[in-house]
Amino acid sequence: MKALVVRLDSFGDVLLAGPAVRAVAAHCDRVTVLCGPLGEPAARLLPGVGDILVWQAPWEGVAPPAVEEADVGALVERLRAEAFDVALVLTSFHQSPLPTALLLRLAGVPRIGADSSDHAGRLLDVRHRRLPGRHETEAALDTAAALGFPPRPGDDGRLRVLPSPDTVSLTGNGPYLVVHPGASAPARAWSPGRCAEAAALLAEAGHRVVVTGGPGERELTRRVSGEWAVDLGGRTPPATLAGVLRTADVVVSGNTGPAHLAAAVATPVVSLFAPVVPAGRWAPYGVPSILLGDQGAPCADSRARRCPVPGHPCLDGVTAQDVVQAVRKLLKECT
Repeated sequence: MKALVVRLDSFGDVLLAGPAVRAVAAHCDRVTVLCGPLGEPAARLLPGVGDILVWQAPWEGVAPPAVEEADVGALVERLRAEAFDVALVLTSFHQSPLPTALLLRLAGVPRIGADSSDHAGRLLDVRHRRLPGRHETEAALDTAAALGFPPRPGDDGRLRVLPSPDTVSLTGNGPYLVVHPGASAPARAWSPGRCAEAAALLAEAGHRVVVTGGPGERELTRRVSGEWAVDLGGRTPPATLAGVLRTADVVVSGNTGPAHLAAAVATPVVSLFAPVVPAGRWAPYGVPSILLGDQGAPCADSRARRCPVPGHPCLDGVTAQDVVQAVRKLLKECT
């Protein structure tokens, strides 16, 4: 059986779909993942993936492309040529799978399943309804099982990635903590000043600190690192970042892709979690974690990309000392 799993969102979203991808792979000869450009690096890290198709959907992301008939038609023809037997469409709780399902129908996919609260007509063969409050990882697994793909016996359903490279040449020898100050949405990021203060306090407390960030975050990581931390800003593509996070004792991060990557390599997380999306659905999954941030703040459930409340109180009410204490607690719990 030839299967397609669709997750058109960002890096972290695709990582959270990983257990569902493994579940489908346990029952099929080959699994292809259809994802967007932001999710492609994560898809390349997932066990069970045979092929990857990349397409930027006009209904996903903060800057979606225009609807172009030729582009949509090319995707439909590409999917038709692959002759998939079944497709699992994964979306977040606030998204609809039906635009994707329509294209899959046009491509001749005979069996399609998704989680949908909307009437699907003939677009879905299996219309699953997620249980209230389910984590995004669990909801994806539930949808896969509803389509006939339960996890392989013995699979714990946690996040997982392919083996990562040794990164001691970057981090140096000995134990260390990771501070990841950036986030894909500004509303989910702790302020740079707070991050720098936390890195300094962690170093003063005797911890070796490594600061990570993407190519566009070098100025941020340099500021946070100061003179007390190893600055790896712009030096860790996804597989390398997985290696850095895997050998860390604890990762300090906002609600962004690297927090989920830390969970995928079984590293505890101090999660600076802005409540613009529900922590019950998006917190680090399956690893010891401590959630910091006012989950009852006025921005709760707003899905805002930029903080709508002056002063960003949900996160900037968290002090550097709060982070030091959370790290200390996690280290004690995990030793």
